[in-house]
Amino acid sequence: MLTCKRDIIVFIELSLKGYLLQDKLLEDAFRVDELSSLCDASKTIDIVVGSAINIDDEYFNCALYFSKGELLSIHKKVHLPNYGMFEEARYFASGEKFETFTSSYGEVAMLVCEDLWHPNTAAELYAKKPKIVYVLAASPARGFEDDSLDIQEQWMALLKSLALHCDTKVVFVNRVGFEDGLGFWGGSCVLDKNAKIVEQLPLFDIITKAVEVKI
Repeated sequence: MLTCKRDIIVFIELSLKGYLLQDKLLEDAFRVDELSSLCDASKTIDIVVGSAINIDDEYFNCALYFSKGELLSIHKKVHLPNYGMFEEARYFASGEKFETFTSSYGEVAMLVCEDLWHPNTAAELYAKKPKIVYVLAASPARGFEDDSLDIQEQWMALLKSLALHCDTKVVFVNRVGFEDGLGFWGGSCVLDKNAKIVEQLPLFDIITKAVEVKI
């Protein structure tokens, strides 16, 4: 998703290498110094991207914010799912905190997928009062109904609660399509601080052109 005038572009969780890294993590994770091309690209547009990052031989599922030729912030995913189809705690180390940082558009926070599903997350962000929260996700499709998708409804409840509780705009980007047989539902959206959806992409549809959203 892009803001008007293309000020920022936001990518999904683990967008640089793919979601199902598993044992490939040790060779596929980037070191921060290997991402200089994103620093260069951010001279003309802010970039939020998800990647596996090797920090001192520990491997984290991260959201990274690049702006004006610099890496402004790294958020290490705090809550690693380790149930059902998910085995992230087997491969990744967990982060320890939620932070905000100052961007050109005010105070910003980043979350990675499962982070939002824990009640302490919104409580911690409430005190920090971010203007925008970016939520990077790779949520597989499950809970199919005749005219709805259970997992989408659950996500929307969490996103709206975050917007209202923290009085913040929320940008949610979710993987869409298939990877190694695992299907992702998409449905990326932007919510204003009143939890009103101001833009939403369709389910199960790979968008082939940029979508510009004013946030």
